[in-house]
This record gives sequence, C-alpha cells and structure tokens, in this order.
Amino acid sequence: QVQLVESGGGLVQPGGSLRLSCAASGSIVSINHMGWYRQAAGKERELVAEISSGGDINNVDSVKGRFTISRDNAKNTVFLKMNSLKPEDTAVYYCRAQILRWTMVWQDYWGQGMQVTVSS
Repeated sequence: QVQLVESGGGLVQPGGSLRLSCAASGSIVSINHMGWYRQAAGKERELVAEISSGGDINNVDSVKGRFTISRDNAKNTVFLKMNSLKPEDTAVYYCRAQILRWTMVWQDYWGQGMQVTVSS
C-alpha cells in the first residue's frame, strides 16, 4: 500500500504565507512526478504546480512568482511554499504522485486533501 500524507494547510490572512508538505510512504520503488492540485468551491480541480524527479517544474500562471514547489527525493516528500496569498487561492489542496510499486506498474496516488483559506 501507498499513502500520501499532507500537512500545513489552514487559515491565513491575505498577503500571508503557508508551506504545504506531502510525504509518500509504503512499498515504493520510484516516484516520477509529484504535484499539487486545488479545487475551489463550485469549480473543477486544477493543477497548481508539479515537479519531476529531475527537478523540472510546471506552474499555473496564476501562482507564478508567488508559489514555489520543491521536493526531497530521499524523503519522498514534496513541498509547496505559498507567498503573497490571495482570497482566490482559497481551495482544498491535494497532493498527487506518480509512483512505481513492486508490481512495476506506474500509478497515480492522491492525498486526502486539506483546506487552505485566505481571509481577513
């Protein structure tokens, strides 16, 4: 079994910062892309940022210059540092990882999601 455990969400004022973490554990052979998605109320889930095992990064335009994704491959962990937060960043944030298990089949795994609320 594989688990993605997220932490770091919560309530923050506009202009504030948060750092999200997501750690993958279980019978993992390798991890390819890791990323963060978000889903605001009444909207579809969207990609926020993703990072490959080699460090290549893809960000959505709305977060460029404010959010930074990084990962610690030794700890199977991905981070999202969010600065200059805006009310429109309010959403449930999900971690996703492409994981190779002992079955030698790549599969997508998702975290349980955590609320990020930006409000004064």
